[in-house]
Amino acid sequence: MKFNDGFWLLKNGVKPFYGLQVVQATSDDNGYNLQVSTRPIRHRGDTLGGPVLSVRVHSPTQGVIGVKIDHFAYTEPFPTIPLFPDAKPVSDVLVKRQTSHLSVISGGLTAEITENPYTITFKSPSRTLTFAGEKHQALYDVPSRWTLNSASNSSCLALDPASNPTPAPLPPIVRYLNSELNLSPGELVYGFGEQFGAFVKNGQAIKIWNQDGGTSSEQAYKCVPFYITNRNYGVFINHPGEVEVEVGSEKVSRVGVSIAGSNLEYFLIYGETPLEILEKYTQLTGRPALLPSWTYGLWLSTSFLTSYSSSTVSGFLQGMKERDCPVRVFHLDCFWMKQYEWCSFTFDPDNFPDPKRYLAEIKEKYGVKICLWINPYVSQLSPIFKEGIEGGFFIKRTDGTPWQWDLWQPGLAVVDVTNPAARKWYTDKLSALLDMGVDAFKTDFAERIPHASVVFHDGSDPMRVHNTYSVIYNELVFGLLRKRFGEGEAVVFARSSAAGGQRFPVHWGGDCESTWEAMAEALRGALSLTLSGFAFASHDIGGFEGHPPPELYQRWVAFGIFSSHSRLHGSSSYRVPWNYGEDAAKSMSRFVEAKHRLMPYLYNLSIQANVKGHPLPRAMFLEFLDDRTTHYLDRQYMLGPSLLVAPIFVPTEEESEYYVPAGRWTSFFYPERTIQGPSWVKEIVPIDEIPVWVRPGTILCLGPKNTGRPDYDYSQNTEVQLYELAEGQSVETELPRGKGSEIVSIVRAQRRAGEIRVTIAGGDAEVSTISIFTGDITVKSVAGGILGTGPGIRVDVEKESKEVVIHLD
Repeated sequence: MKFNDGFWLLKNGVKPFYGLQVVQATSDDNGYNLQVSTRPIRHRGDTLGGPVLSVRVHSPTQGVIGVKIDHFAYTEPFPTIPLFPDAKPVSDVLVKRQTSHLSVISGGLTAEITENPYTITFKSPSRTLTFAGEKHQALYDVPSRWTLNSASNSSCLALDPASNPTPAPLPPIVRYLNSELNLSPGELVYGFGEQFGAFVKNGQAIKIWNQDGGTSSEQAYKCVPFYITNRNYGVFINHPGEVEVEVGSEKVSRVGVSIAGSNLEYFLIYGETPLEILEKYTQLTGRPALLPSWTYGLWLSTSFLTSYSSSTVSGFLQGMKERDCPVRVFHLDCFWMKQYEWCSFTFDPDNFPDPKRYLAEIKEKYGVKICLWINPYVSQLSPIFKEGIEGGFFIKRTDGTPWQWDLWQPGLAVVDVTNPAARKWYTDKLSALLDMGVDAFKTDFAERIPHASVVFHDGSDPMRVHNTYSVIYNELVFGLLRKRFGEGEAVVFARSSAAGGQRFPVHWGGDCESTWEAMAEALRGALSLTLSGFAFASHDIGGFEGHPPPELYQRWVAFGIFSSHSRLHGSSSYRVPWNYGEDAAKSMSRFVEAKHRLMPYLYNLSIQANVKGHPLPRAMFLEFLDDRTTHYLDRQYMLGPSLLVAPIFVPTEEESEYYVPAGRWTSFFYPERTIQGPSWVKEIVPIDEIPVWVRPGTILCLGPKNTGRPDYDYSQNTEVQLYELAEGQSVETELPRGKGSEIVSIVRAQRRAGEIRVTIAGGDAEVSTISIFTGDITVKSVAGGILGTGPGIRVDVEKESKEVVIHLD
């Protein structure tokens, strides 16, 4: 929300109450409780009247300091964002009162509070990170007539018929709580969930308010009140409803956060690296669940508006099998149900007369898992609508009638996920589908949840439910799958989410166009999402809306397969590769094979995501914070710490450009090719290629060739590849089995005193090949023998100890 007219003046009718002076400060074991006046206090008479802010500065866990600002004291509304849902806080706080200031110290982070004027400065051991200076916290009274002209506020949302067809009358004054933090020269801001606009958020006004606006607007499906900076800290705004953030867009050297309410809390999270910040943030809001290994295979969809039946499905799967493009998950989109009846949770008998038998047949013949499209809306023409009405399972208007509209299906109602009986009713419908052989659900929609003139079963504040609904909905479906199939075996394919929703993966990027620009939007959205606590990201390969030309389709296939999860999906046209030429099928086959072989590496990353909250697709600066060039890169990414992926966003005849950080990097597909960074690479990339570079100092574990699937035992017939180990360097990686979080062996490598030593430590891993790429030397040890050695070296192989030693003479 913008309250100012320029920097010095306020907009007409806006009345501020700035937090000016600490009039009382008391401490406890975790921090300080402050009474902050909004007027200068010179004598006792000045204490009469005017708002007083109650501010708590405290540390909930190591390296995190929270600031909670309350105006009116009352029982906190709900729902709230669950904190520490699956990880315990680490107590580490020191509270000190000094002559000039008060201090709260935790895990290398210090908050220094001055009392008059009232300020809070956040420091690391080496520098000031940011600060809330004089008049950086305030209450603002804004006339309703003025808010109607604002592009982003709760009052406008309440009147917006596209978002709420039954608006309530506005109060004469809307009161906002606002808090600002300083932006230093050169400081960049990222995150806020899945945002499709400019990757660096400086200069943007961000609205944390879920909407289904596609990928080409300022609206977003997964809005998260968290941002991370390139200055060693992140900020989590602990508010589940609408949050408005001005990232240098009102006051160019401040991030301003405002909510229409009486309570605002944020946590400043310090980390020596961006990954450490994400680790602490996901400790606070939840870690991504461990996913089954089959989810990393190729997902193929029937698409949306296309005509399909059981014969269509079989034709797709047979065609993919014949072209060596093995499908691991087959997804049936909306029209598995009858038109106008979504959701009925019943197969259309005209197209699927015996669905249980049919699903069993294709699962057996093609080795696929089955995913079904669902959402939490029920059409009034659905055969189960009456059940929902009679059971009181839908969101209601204030007069007790069900809330309905016609935007998606005739007279649809929305399941009230705050109602335990409604949750059971809904999951019972899904359980019947699981009994038929369904393995996963695509949990679509849940963004435009009504928020005015409605009542929820448990009394939740509708403005706070609007975003949170998506998390409750996905948790409901994910929890059912986890209960049915076991820990580490559940997955949803979700479009909407909010803070904490990373616990229930996977999420895809929503409805994008079939254009080069939309492909870049998909990547920006994914990078912003994985900078916001989410570990996985997917998108509709080829774009959702439109029919991509063959060249764009092939480029998007390469990008999609080198994403964490890969799904072929469209709106009114199929995404099977032969529709774009047989060459497209050939290159797809090659990339799918590469991803299958990369599964020991990728699955180990998924374990790290579950344990530490580290994402798979990573913005470049997450790994190369000291390289300032990487801070702006949004058309390439790291897949885990070791693979640089540079999708191609231009036609084949045009030159592509991407950046390689310092060191000698090796091509994943062509190990004889290396690049010395730092360097900008300009090249024309063939249509069937994608630049994938292996970081120096990497141990990469690959599975065997031609498995035809992503789920196999990663500890058997493994190839270990070592890349460009520097003198004196030691590295190691873990080799998982591929089931649960079990680690079979540790692979270690070290280089010193003229030798390189590779050791497979512990476990029952069977390593078939050890390949070492260093300088101009390539060594490959196959089943105890030596192949392809370079000049001037000697190799010893110790089969019993699973060790290869290269002597560099």
